[in-house]
Amino acid sequence: MTDSRQVQTRAAPSAGWILYDGGCGFCFRWVHFWQDVVERRGFALKDLQTAAADGTLRTPSESLLDDIRVLTSGGEVKSGADAYLYVTRRIWWAWPFYAVFSLPGFNWALWRGYRWFNRNRYRISRYCEIPKR
Repeated sequence: MTDSRQVQTRAAPSAGWILYDGGCGFCFRWVHFWQDVVERRGFALKDLQTAAADGTLRTPSESLLDDIRVLTSGGEVKSGADAYLYVTRRIWWAWPFYAVFSLPGFNWALWRGYRWFNRNRYRISRYCEIPKR
């Protein structure tokens, strides 16, 4: 008898992978907070470190943790704010976020805010430690 959860984790997700920094407590907490919502839309979660190690994502190691990424079922990689837009477009009640922040001026503001937060996430989140250099 096969456990259906094991089969489900081995199969490729229908919408794609949401790839996040598994070493960042903030990222881990928030991605898993939304896990049920995104899994119902066909996404699966995987940390970037595992995705790079198992070959799911091919990216240079020096830029691996730069952004959250979505690896679509078609093999396309969306990163940063575009990853959020890609996912919110598939959630009916989050679609207005997608519609507004896809507009040029709003998209610029979303990317600017994303970049600022991403650069400073180790300083502003009690869940994410400053990496040791």
